[in-house]
Amino acid sequence: VSQSPILNDGFADVAAGLKYNIYKDAAAQQIVSVGATYEIPIGSAQTLQGNGDGEFNAFITGGTQMWQGSHWISASGFRLPANRAQENQVFYWSNHWDQQLGQSGIYLFKEVNWFHYMSGANAFPLPIGGGDLFNLGSPVAGTNFVSGALGVKYKPQQNVEIGVAYEVPYSNRKDLMK
Repeated sequence: VSQSPILNDGFADVAAGLKYNIYKDAAAQQIVSVGATYEIPIGSAQTLQGNGDGEFNAFITGGTQMWQGSHWISASGFRLPANRAQENQVFYWSNHWDQQLGQSGIYLFKEVNWFHYMSGANAFPLPIGGGDLFNLGSPVAGTNFVSGALGVKYKPQQNVEIGVAYEVPYSNRKDLMK
């Protein structure tokens, strides 16, 4: 049960889509993929979800091992709402760098995310964009939001990761990247 005075309990919208590897080199530990999803607006209104008529996301992702135990993963794309009056068009670029500590399953990581709001909307009256979880449909056209995170993760098995991160917003200013 949420103790937040702003958000109540509920769930987020659900996305479904496809992703295809256009380049993969296992020996060099490199991969590039393209994909698209559709976010179905069925989330709970009390958690600021379920607005609009859905959102398409076209993206490209890539990853490489930089040196032994160190990786860079990057994703960039466009979030394109079905109804631009209720949700914002957003360009994003997200980056993740990690470094394994020795031969342990522990990794330190850093992440940087950039969101550029390409259009404004009129569904939410405050000039707040919502980052990667919310598309509030706010009057934020031309605004950039950059955030970063530092964290640690543990990989007890090859296909299992458990971690924590501390995220810090760097900026929410229109003049940041002009």
